[in-house]
Amino acid sequence: MPDDTIDHDATGVVTFAYEMGVLKRLRRAGWWHVGVRDPESVAEHSLRVAQLAALIASEEGGDPARAAYLGMWHDSQETRIGDIPHSAKPYLDVVGNERITEDQVAVLPDAAAKSIREAVHEYEAAETIEARCAKDADRLECLMQAVEYGESGYKRVDGWIESSRSRIQTPFGWRLAEAALRTSPLAWRER
Repeated sequence: MPDDTIDHDATGVVTFAYEMGVLKRLRRAGWWHVGVRDPESVAEHSLRVAQLAALIASEEGGDPARAAYLGMWHDSQETRIGDIPHSAKPYLDVVGNERITEDQVAVLPDAAAKSIREAVHEYEAAETIEARCAKDADRLECLMQAVEYGESGYKRVDGWIESSRSRIQTPFGWRLAEAALRTSPLAWRER
């Protein structure tokens, strides 16, 4: 390809990927309230959300790949607005995730942009089994992270556990939450 030719589609995808790289450095801010100085990143959170979404969807009769895809994009908007703790949300007038996503994907080729817009819309609407599984995965991941931080000595994580647990909707998600509360985060090492 000649030096003076710009591949706009490829440049758009790379530009978007650089923006998504911010999620690797962006910390989940709510944990600072209980003293976690270096909480997990949004990208780390989103990985386990996608993994859990696939597993929940497998058991709930949904499409695991679709549920994982929704989970992967559920917090991608935080590159633009940061991770806003629930305690801050009443004081802010933030536009919806669909609007932020629209701006983010403007640099992408049409098919890629459409894929992400549709995923975010589906997740936010929570009308499909895959979206409900992805939302439950987000809640379950937060619950599990709270258990892990509690096991590491951080106090007052019960609010995160109860808030997350009370919003889980799928039967298998509920079973996972109950198991997470009874299982050591290091149980996998003892097998």
